[in-house]
Amino acid sequence: MAAPRKIRNVFKSTPTIEGAGVYLKRAFGFTEAPLFDPFLLLDDFRSNNPADYLKGFPWHPHRGIETITYMLDGNVKHGDSIGNQGVISAGAVQWMTAGSGIIHQEMPFGNEHGKMGGFQLWANLPASQKMNQPRYRDITPDRIPKIQLENGVEIQIICGTIGQTNGPVNDIAIDPNYLDITIPPGISYTHHLTTGYTAFAYIIAGQGVFCHQDELYSNETLILFDDGDTVKVTTEDSPVRFLLISGKPLNEPIAWQGPIVMNTQAELSRAFREYQNGTFLKQTR
Repeated sequence: MAAPRKIRNVFKSTPTIEGAGVYLKRAFGFTEAPLFDPFLLLDDFRSNNPADYLKGFPWHPHRGIETITYMLDGNVKHGDSIGNQGVISAGAVQWMTAGSGIIHQEMPFGNEHGKMGGFQLWANLPASQKMNQPRYRDITPDRIPKIQLENGVEIQIICGTIGQTNGPVNDIAIDPNYLDITIPPGISYTHHLTTGYTAFAYIIAGQGVFCHQDELYSNETLILFDDGDTVKVTTEDSPVRFLLISGKPLNEPIAWQGPIVMNTQAELSRAFREYQNGTFLKQTR
């Protein structure tokens, strides 16, 4: 018998400044990370004001994590220390595994109306993979399946499986699901999740009722679920659109400073020491 998940915590995203002066909203981060294992951070950088985002994220290192960038509007130009470069456009995803170390830059620029919209999720790597070779996966919009259920619910599958339809990203240690779900007005939708996996929803438009509660939750609200194997979402007079993300907890110690996440303070110190003395990169172009 299905065990419906309940709401564990509700968070409202909060303004913060990152990079060279990018104004964004943080749904969760360092303080809340123990609740979200294996995920570390979720940033929402939607804006209609170019002054909020044009300073971008100049060259900086990563080690020990994966960064997942999902664009709704605008573009992000990127380049890295091993020769990758390109543009993440509206509807596209970049899944970057930093592994043993990469130095990259991400420079946003809006669409013709100055609009920018997207999200960056950080996922932790298990200790056994933190020093693996870095890799990029650039996923164009045409590779992201969109399915429509009989009740009008639309689901874009970035990672995971719905029925017989698989998302384009696989072979990830934490076995994640990353879905973009839209539910029309007056509809109840029940989604099946893996028991024991961390799962949360981040609302990006409209309003919805989650987990049989009475309260309507709206844009920029994150809902973290307790354990179970189903989540029910119901709409009233308006649709709701949200990201639904889940993954297998690592249950490993975290040593985290800035863009580097390791398991011990010694590993963290070594990473920054290597960055300072020029031995950080284990792979070059």
